[in-house]
Amino acid sequence: MLEPVTLAHVAQEAGVSPSTVSRILNGTANVTPEKRARVEAVIARLNFRPNPQAQALANGRSLSIGVITPSLNSTFYGEALAGVEAVLNDTPYHPLVISGQWRPEREQEALDILLLRRVDALILMGGILDDAILERVAQRVPLVAMGRDVRGLSENCIVMDNAGGMRVIVTHLLHLGHRRFAYLTGAERQQDAVERRDAFIATLEQAGVTVPDALIESGDYTEEGGRLAAERLLDSGHSFTALCCANDQMALGARLTLYRRGIRVPEDVSLTGFDDVITSSLMTPPLTTVRQAIYDMGEVAARAALNLLRGERVSMQVFTPELIVRESTHPPGGARRLTRPSEVSL
Repeated sequence: MLEPVTLAHVAQEAGVSPSTVSRILNGTANVTPEKRARVEAVIARLNFRPNPQAQALANGRSLSIGVITPSLNSTFYGEALAGVEAVLNDTPYHPLVISGQWRPEREQEALDILLLRRVDALILMGGILDDAILERVAQRVPLVAMGRDVRGLSENCIVMDNAGGMRVIVTHLLHLGHRRFAYLTGAERQQDAVERRDAFIATLEQAGVTVPDALIESGDYTEEGGRLAAERLLDSGHSFTALCCANDQMALGARLTLYRRGIRVPEDVSLTGFDDVITSSLMTPPLTTVRQAIYDMGEVAARAALNLLRGERVSMQVFTPELIVRESTHPPGGARRLTRPSEVSL
């Protein structure tokens, strides 16, 4: 196996010091044109390739951008991560991704690990760490937040108009004639979950519709959480003709519960989500939802991090939601009495 060519080999062949070769490579050498040409000729002849990591460490950089996501198996965050990766593919930087697992202590641990790894910048996707913690971190390393507005760092945030998105979903259902609603909310410490739930309640109140507390359940933004939360709604004894979910993943889990209880979508219950992840159009029936430009948001977050690394100013970017109407919503056919598991014939 051939021995790899090192900077010392180039220096010896060119008759200069290793430090001179290094300075020529990074563009800071004050040498004669003849000496520069001689070194560059040796570099070309030996096919020398500088080690980017070694160069980065010499310059105090790691060439990595840390990304903290609540979940690694989320279709939403997976699509956003793909956007981040696409932008970084054309740069010397690579993403270093860790999951906070929807828990503040794990999120803090992920943050500590990335800082110890000396990442050059951080991208936080959602998350539940306090704003004050993130403000302190931003004083040490460039930080971009996606999906939340961090107090004191608003210019570094990429957000979705969550209230606007929920308003268009609820208004769509109201126009169809629905007046009996149930709701699955996300993790209570997630800013977007709070904004969507508040908009759901406010939009219905403006229409003169009140939702009983028993018909608002938390599904923690996961498919399994949505499945279990939908079971609790059906066991509450309250009837409803429309079930709004704060994200598509919970809607997928709720759809399974409705199917197992013999409840038809949309004939008995209209079902909606939020996000328009890639699987939503493939559900049975395809899901009515609000489209977020998830991939684009990941791209914008990565570009913002790169801009901050170059010392450039960034500004908050707000993405506007788009209502996507599919076959999971329909005018109410009358409040069907919802069955309990013991009432379903096998």
